[in-house]
Amino acid sequence: MTAPMPVLPPEPPPSGPDGTDGTDKRKTRKESGQKQPTRLLAPLRETGKLFALAATVSREMFRRPFQFREFVEQFWFVASVTILPAALVSIPFGAVIALQVGSLTQQLGAQSFTGGASVLAVIQQASPIIVALLISGAAGSAICADLGSRKIREELDAMEVMGVSPIQRLVVPRVLATMLVAVLLNGLVSVVGTLGGYFFNVILQHGTPGAYLASFSALAQLPDLYISEVKALIFGFIAGIVAAYRGLNPRGGPKGVGDAVNQSVVITFMLLFFVNTVLTTIYLQIVPAKGS
Repeated sequence: MTAPMPVLPPEPPPSGPDGTDGTDKRKTRKESGQKQPTRLLAPLRETGKLFALAATVSREMFRRPFQFREFVEQFWFVASVTILPAALVSIPFGAVIALQVGSLTQQLGAQSFTGGASVLAVIQQASPIIVALLISGAAGSAICADLGSRKIREELDAMEVMGVSPIQRLVVPRVLATMLVAVLLNGLVSVVGTLGGYFFNVILQHGTPGAYLASFSALAQLPDLYISEVKALIFGFIAGIVAAYRGLNPRGGPKGVGDAVNQSVVITFMLLFFVNTVLTTIYLQIVPAKGS
């Protein structure tokens, strides 16, 4: 009988100059090298997913069947939570703009142009911004919380298993509702803000009603109303898309839903001010001022 071969102990891993394990060092270096690019690319990846959702929603808007009942319900909900706050907020906005512009024009000796300047500021800038902030803060947060709660209860996964698209069934009606309500609310805020500015200018600053209206007709033009409605439409689309995206991607259970709601409002505010700057710049370059 032959003697069994002796079992040799495994060779120790190569050590570095300081006596530490060289393999662990290489693993740590490799893992840190993988985490750093991932952390840097995370914002770009989230931005790409947001744009992909916007493209998907834009495509699904024209597919049948259209969820008309869901659209009507969401439209009524968004309108019910934003009409009264929009009317109440537009009055002090119009008053502050009218008082500030009136004080400035009085210092420059051009008090007769107070009406036109204040009304243009309300229609072009204040009205779409007010509407967008209210929709993203009131309706957008509710949309995000609703979709987020459905996501953590796995309702959206069940819909996909049954062959129902959550984007077409839930997201598209909500985005269309925010867009339509934004356009309609923009007209309401423009009218209420203009009336508030007129009241405060005539009553508190002793302006002339005829001069207020005459300056408005002398400086304003129809494209000013067009750009205001276009801004409101785009802002409503952005608010709905961001709220839906954060609601579809919550993290960490119920607490993640609350964090997603806060993030959706902040992200929407940042995007709105950036897009408003771009649209205003393009409009002022394309459409010349009246009388120029």
